[in-house]
Parts: sequence; C-alpha cells; structure tokens
Amino acid sequence: MKSTTEFEEIYTGYWEKLYVFSFKMTQDRELAQNIVQDVFIDFWERRNETTILSIESYLFRAVKNQVYKYYRNNRFDKSIPEEKFENYLIENISSVDDELLDKLYSLLDKLPEKRKEILMMYKIQEMDIDQIAAQLNISKQTVKNQITSALKQLRAEIKDMDFNTVMLLFFLLTFL
Repeated sequence: MKSTTEFEEIYTGYWEKLYVFSFKMTQDRELAQNIVQDVFIDFWERRNETTILSIESYLFRAVKNQVYKYYRNNRFDKSIPEEKFENYLIENISSVDDELLDKLYSLLDKLPEKRKEILMMYKIQEMDIDQIAAQLNISKQTVKNQITSALKQLRAEIKDMDFNTVMLLFFLLTFL
C-alpha cells in the first residue's frame, strides 16, 4: 500500500467490521474504537515495512492482538477475550457444515502421518511438548520441529482461502 487513497479505501472498507469484532471481545465501545484506531495508525506507519498477503487477515489479527495486549497490560484474564472471540465465531456461523469439516480433514490428511499425530496431540489433546516427546519416545526438539512444520504446511494450504473460512478452520482445529 503506497497511497493515501488506497489506505482510505481499506479504512472505509474495514473500520466498521473491525470495530464490531473488537467490541464483541471487549464489550466496551470506547476501548473498541481506540483499539481499531491504534491498529490503523500502526498499519499506516508500517505500510512500507511489511508485505501483507491478506489485508483482512492482517487487520483482524492485529485487532485481536491489541485486545490481548490491552488485557495483558491491565492484568486481566486473557481467557475472557478468548471466550468472547469464540462466542463471536459461534454466533456468526449458523452451523458447522459438512463441507467445512471436509476441508479441515482434507488439510490434516495432507500432513505426513507422524506430523499429523503430533499436531493432533498438541492441539486436540492439549498435550505439552514434554508429554508428546515422552509418549512417542522422541526428542523435544523433534516435537517442536514437527509442530512448526505442520503449522507452516497448513498455512501454505490455507493462504488462498477467504478469511471467514480460515477463521472457522482455526476455530475447529483449536476447539473441537
């Protein structure tokens, strides 16, 4: 993004969506406005420093991170905004359709078997790296490498999907 016109189009196109997203997480109108404003200020200041593949993903992630930063700096429980984020996703999908689940399983099936097993233990069974290493009789570094590789592979697979599909897949992978 090089021009102010392009920035204004992005701002106009996303401000309200980001505000609603921020408000759902914070339940505070002024705080939500400030967070969105901070995200756009940072976005403008860093416009020449970063290459952004998906403006929508970048902006929503930035808002989510700003909300977490606010709660962390004010010593609030991070699980509160996470619950609101989950509720936001749940409220905005009428039901998890079979096609979306098929996409998730298809993405996971593309992973090598051992990598998939480690990722599932880490994400679904919520085991930590030490537990996985002990159970599979492999080094902790191998577990870390496999998780990193799995996430990198999944990111590459979802890069062309729209933001809502990506968020729903993330939600399914994280919370099912």
